[in-house]
Amino acid sequence: MNVFQAVWLGFVQGLTEFLPISSSAHLILVRDLLGWEAGPAEIAFDVACHLGTLCAVVAYFRNDVVKLVGAVPGALVGRNDDLARTGRRVLVATMPIVLVGGLLADQIEHLRKPSVVALALGGGALALLLAEAIGLRRRRAETLSLLEAIGLGCAQAAALVPGVSRSGAVITVALLRGLTREEAARFAFLIGIPAILGGGLKAALMLSWGGIAEHMLVLAVGFAVSAVIGYWAVAGLLRYLASHSLSPFAYYRLAVAAALLI
Repeated sequence: MNVFQAVWLGFVQGLTEFLPISSSAHLILVRDLLGWEAGPAEIAFDVACHLGTLCAVVAYFRNDVVKLVGAVPGALVGRNDDLARTGRRVLVATMPIVLVGGLLADQIEHLRKPSVVALALGGGALALLLAEAIGLRRRRAETLSLLEAIGLGCAQAAALVPGVSRSGAVITVALLRGLTREEAARFAFLIGIPAILGGGLKAALMLSWGGIAEHMLVLAVGFAVSAVIGYWAVAGLLRYLASHSLSPFAYYRLAVAAALLI
């Protein structure tokens, strides 16, 4: 992998990690379309980009993260203020992806193929259009029940399938449960923090550290680009959702899915 590839892949990772269009799908597509083969630094580069996007979302929600971490003890002992309730829901919503990722990791790897990506992109697009059409968009995340939080966590776990989109799946289900677009995206990003952290740690444990030093430049580039673009993507999407529909993202997904199936 060279610096040019690192810039492009870091850009794609940072942008698509948070937009409801699937980062895994776009990374697969970019590599396939441009003929970029996986190199010896592939896993290390994935770790660097995961760390970059993690830093981006934590930096954007730094105040929320500090408050939620401080609220964890109260959430565990049953405090019932808004912060404690949100903390409990974030914890509960994280469990499904931990279980599914731990138990079905090998099977999920076999799904990394264009046909699966196309079906996941298309199916997710139709679900998002339905959510936009029938969602009431009145509720805040604090009003979610624990069962609803588990449902949102299951939506996040489904995004382990390439093409589903973690943020897209969570936002879709949240809209169907009546959350506003901004609250749906905010909750998706918050429960994504432990998910991204877990994915990065898992990749790091698979990493062979021998020879990494010679790839430090591309790793640093991937980290920096994914962090900057990721921060911009989070901020931009939340501003956009204040007054716009998610339908354009659904139509984009349908177009990409159709192109893959042709």
